[in-house]
Amino acid sequence: MVASAQSHDMLQIAAAAADAKGGEDLVALDVSEPLPLVDIFLLVTGRSERNVAAIADEVEDRLLEAGHKRLRREGRQESRWVLIDFGDLVVHVFHEEERIYYGLERLWKDCPVVPVELPTPAAAED
Repeated sequence: MVASAQSHDMLQIAAAAADAKGGEDLVALDVSEPLPLVDIFLLVTGRSERNVAAIADEVEDRLLEAGHKRLRREGRQESRWVLIDFGDLVVHVFHEEERIYYGLERLWKDCPVVPVELPTPAAAED
């Protein structure tokens, strides 16, 4: 299987939201082959618990505004690793230390990377 077009659309919304709140090192993995119920994992790093929470909240808000249903959210209280499950897309927002420790990229290294297109900042007008 290959990630659906809807999953790719959700990914772009989530990535733009994460980027808007200072999310770093965005990596998207197509996990549709080993996981039949999920198409894409989006991994994002935040610099602090407050930043992780802000990123997770923004991603969730924007996907809900776009009409996608959240199935579950975990880890928001501690804000060290927040998982937001939107069915086809699962967003993992990590504190730097947890991202390194759990190493999801290593666990899913056989899955193809999905390109993440971030909005380019508007050029400053002279």
